[in-house]
Amino acid sequence: MDTYYKYKRNLIDVFFIFVGCMIASLGVNLFLVHAKLLSGGATGIALILEYTSKVPSGIVVLIINIPLILLSYKKLDKYFTIYTTVGMLSLSSSLIITKSMSHILNMDSDPLIFCIYGGVLCGIGYGLVFLRRGSTGGMDIVTMLIRKKYSNFNIGSLGFSLNLIIVIIGAIIFGLPQALYTIISLFIQSAVLDRMLKGFNSRKLLLILTSKEKEIIEYVIKDLNRGITSLFAEGEYTHCKKKMLYCIVSSHQMVELKSEIHHIDPGAFITIIDVSEVRGKGFLNI
Repeated sequence: MDTYYKYKRNLIDVFFIFVGCMIASLGVNLFLVHAKLLSGGATGIALILEYTSKVPSGIVVLIINIPLILLSYKKLDKYFTIYTTVGMLSLSSSLIITKSMSHILNMDSDPLIFCIYGGVLCGIGYGLVFLRRGSTGGMDIVTMLIRKKYSNFNIGSLGFSLNLIIVIIGAIIFGLPQALYTIISLFIQSAVLDRMLKGFNSRKLLLILTSKEKEIIEYVIKDLNRGITSLFAEGEYTHCKKKMLYCIVSSHQMVELKSEIHHIDPGAFITIIDVSEVRGKGFLNI
C-alpha cells in the first residue's frame, strides 16, 4: 500500500511539475518575448541567446542544464536530481511547444502589460513546480552545490547578483527601457511565487490572555469549529499564573474571533501573528 501511495504521489508530482512548466512557458512565449523582456536564471540567459542568435530558448535551457544535471547526480541527492531532471525537461519541452503559440497575441500593446502578465504566469508556473518539490535546474542546482560546500554562503545574494547581471546585459543589448520592464516582471514573478508557496488563504496565530478562557474556548470549538490549546503562563511582573490560549484560524475567522473576544472580555490581551504554513487536521495543503 505504501509503494502504491508513493507511486501515485510521484505521478501527481510529475503531472503538476509539467503543468507548472507549461504555464511558465506561456508567460515567456506569449508575453515576455513580445516585448523582448528577460526572465531570471537559465531562462533569462536562454532568452538573450534567442533574441540575438535565434536559437530557441528551450534548446538553450537544455544545453545549459545537461552539465549541471550530471554534476548534481555526482554531488547531490539522487531524489533532488531526478525531480530536477523532470522539471528541466518539462521546462525545455514546454518552451519549445509554446514557441509556436507566441503569435497568438499578435498585438501592439504597452510593454508594461506584457511584463505584468508574463511575470504573473511565470510566478504561478514556478510556484506549482516548487509546491510539488520540483526544480527547473539552472540556478537551483548551483545553489544546492554551493550550499553543500559553503553552508554560510548567502544564497539570496548569489541569485540577486546573477539576475542583476542578466538585467545589465539586457540593458546593454536591448536598451534601458527593456531592462527596467524586466525588473518589474521579475519583481511580480517573485511576489506571485511567494504567494503561491505561502498560500492564498493566509492563517493567523492568536495568543490570548484572558480571565474568561472558558467562554472563549467554547466559542472557538463550537462556533468556529477550530481547535484551541491552553498553555500555562506566568506574568513576570505580577507573578500571576493563568492560561494562555493558542489558536490558529483563517484571516476571515480571525476577524470574527477578535471581535468576539473583545465582546466576552474587553480587557483580553491578544497577540496576532502571520503564519506562512500550517499542516495538520483541519487545514488543507496542496
